[in-house]
Amino acid sequence: MALVKKGSRLITVDGTAYRWRTRGRPTYDQARFEAPATFAVELAEAPGSVLVVTTPHPHTRGATGPVVPITPAAVASGVRSGLADGWRPEKPGTPHLLRVGDAEAVPS
Repeated sequence: MALVKKGSRLITVDGTAYRWRTRGRPTYDQARFEAPATFAVELAEAPGSVLVVTTPHPHTRGATGPVVPITPAAVASGVRSGLADGWRPEKPGTPHLLRVGDAEAVPS
């Protein structure tokens, strides 16, 4: 499964280029604040497995409380955590699911 290129952004983490994307509009559960925001990452040039990172924060659209955006620093942290967790971005296969905590999702 490959990411849609429209709306995705490039990021280089430790010398490797990745493409990442968040949902533009929240899912039904995210809009009701029952599901947290997620983002997906894959290799930029030769996509294989996709990393799906679940953050502890609500989706930014429609949020009534404090908004915590998904920043490139958070994506880089998620990529490093995914690689440490066993994600193999060059190997095709099912998406690798990763849930990050507050400290990883919002680097200082």
